[in-house]
Amino acid sequence: MQITVGKSKKVYDTTEMTEVKRVAHGVYGDPAGYEEVLYVAEDGKYFLYGVGGETSVYPEEKLVSLTKAKLAAWEKANA
Repeated sequence: MQITVGKSKKVYDTTEMTEVKRVAHGVYGDPAGYEEVLYVAEDGKYFLYGVGGETSVYPEEKLVSLTKAKLAAWEKANA
């Protein structure tokens, strides 16, 4: 999956990033279940990929960049 970030319109692609951590919430087939994957790009920026069931927080695939504060909060919640 790809995301375009910032004024420079830099494109980031998960196939070129390093997977840091993968977390499943719920079980496969659960409409409220979802999976999150934390990635780090070569330049040190962190991204969170999410996908899930139709009633989950990720009813569609989503890739977002994380600030340091959001990264720290996600890591704490998923330790």
